Amino acid sequence: MSSPSRSYLKLETRFSRLSALSGAAAILQWDSAVIMPPGGSSARAEQMAGLTVLSHELLNHSETADLLDEAEKTVSDLDDWQRANLKEMRHSWRHATAIAPDLAEAHSRATSLCEMQWRQARHDNDFASLSTSLTEVVNLTQKIAAAKANVFKTTPYDALLDEYEPGCSSMIIDRLFADLEEFLPGFLTDVQDRQSSEPPVILPNGPFDEAIQKRLGRDFMTALGFDFNHGRLDVSHHPFTGGVADDVRLTTRYQAEDFTESLMGTLHETGHALYEQGLPKKWGTQPVGMARGMVLHESQSLLVEMQLSRGHDFMAFTLPQIKSAFNGQGPAWELENLQRLYLKVEPGLIRVDADEVTYPLHVILRYRLEKALLSGDLSVADLPGAWNSGMQSLLGITPPNDTMGCLQDIHWPSGAIGYFPTYTLGALAAAQIFQSAASGIEDFSEKIQDGRFQDLLRWLRLHIHSLGSSTSTDEILRAATGGPLGSAAFKTHLQARYLSR
Repeated sequence: MSSPSRSYLKLETRFSRLSALSGAAAILQWDSAVIMPPGGSSARAEQMAGLTVLSHELLNHSETADLLDEAEKTVSDLDDWQRANLKEMRHSWRHATAIAPDLAEAHSRATSLCEMQWRQARHDNDFASLSTSLTEVVNLTQKIAAAKANVFKTTPYDALLDEYEPGCSSMIIDRLFADLEEFLPGFLTDVQDRQSSEPPVILPNGPFDEAIQKRLGRDFMTALGFDFNHGRLDVSHHPFTGGVADDVRLTTRYQAEDFTESLMGTLHETGHALYEQGLPKKWGTQPVGMARGMVLHESQSLLVEMQLSRGHDFMAFTLPQIKSAFNGQGPAWELENLQRLYLKVEPGLIRVDADEVTYPLHVILRYRLEKALLSGDLSVADLPGAWNSGMQSLLGITPPNDTMGCLQDIHWPSGAIGYFPTYTLGALAAAQIFQSAASGIEDFSEKIQDGRFQDLLRWLRLHIHSLGSSTSTDEILRAATGGPLGSAAFKTHLQARYLSR
């Protein structure tokens, strides 16, 4: 094979610089959520806007377009990874050049300020104080979506969705969500009827020391394979994973009266972190070495939290350590009781606390609302009412206030419109992937009960993590599971876990 052209090699250098800028922005975002004082929000917004402008200018430079054109003429000189990398470079370039630099800068500044205002508004249950800044974010996002839709020849919403899950569309989402919306209400009734006939769940008595909760979380992260030489765990209002592959930053939150929330939140973010740490090191500064998209990213977090950690085998492994840490004694600390606690199904107000049966309904609501916000069919001022009406329709409950309603999520204030569907698409993918991994690993159940997760991590590294963005989500899923993304494995998993045990 011939050597890569000079134009391609220059592109690799340019995208390495972009990767450095992106990494700096990711660390600043983590810093904003974890340790920055509230008074630093304006300065941080300017810093983030500055990094956005630098990245945008580097991608928008006329030389980048020339280099892409030249490199594509000699694509036969590239190996498979280089070809995939060039394809991802072009995709990134198209997204960046679709919008003017001043619009990118304005959007970055507006979202940074809105995100900080959201933290206070959520604390104060004061949606009105956020309405003006959120309206600006939505207006700027509408302009970005329109510009990208023109370039990608698609709908504005699908143009934004493509940033989070390349190649996906609202047509695909509508089909899968319609299937879930038909299946879940009846299934939910069946599960609740069954659980009402079982012994009531006994809640372990707190308080549960935060330091002990953190230590347990770290212990289980280590057992699953997280490398603390390249990452850390901290506290924030909203659990998230940030940073870069060699410096992965996780956050969680703790409740003195309920250790289960922080533990599951920590394990959820560990799934994200393991994906980041497993991406191909050789391509770490290139687009092809990045996570494929948010469907696979969310599949990894939900595989760890829902498929693995709430299962009987994993709980058999963790229970002795949890009981020892909290000096747990009595019926509340028996395995079967804690299993019922972790698998309790009940419509609730908070998405991140939702069980896996009702969680998709939370996402369907947000999907509908963000599409309406983007199209202009729903104004920001009317969002609280639309949210409450949707919650009543889909889950049969109405939030008593906006903190437990439309103020609970950070996504829209941070400009992430188009992200929400990937949570449930990720849940569907997680079921497919876990099913394939479990059937492909010898003595899988026994290994999980013994805390031997190496084979599972190796399987995920081979079939998901190490592939980066070398191919599409659909192709990765087909190779790993034998089929495209669908709802069958997810429904089979729910029926086995909640109605057959």
